[in-house]
Amino acid sequence: MYKLTLVLLRILVASLFAGVALSYFNITPEQIFSDIGVNSQSIKDVLRRLLVWAMPHIALGAVVILPIWLIIYLFKPSRD
Repeated sequence: MYKLTLVLLRILVASLFAGVALSYFNITPEQIFSDIGVNSQSIKDVLRRLLVWAMPHIALGAVVILPIWLIIYLFKPSRD
């Protein structure tokens, strides 16, 4: 858990420095997206399609995983 937190913190700090540097040169996210041919609507469409695809799969997996987890949790010996 500590390693994951450290990696996330490093990514956060690196993103902050990159954002400050880009801001110094007056580069906005909109400019970057338009340069690569992506707009906010296309990003929303991709995210919406991803969500529509993922939700049924997550629900189907939860139907199997949650009862198994509950059974294991109920029969696990206590730590006391």
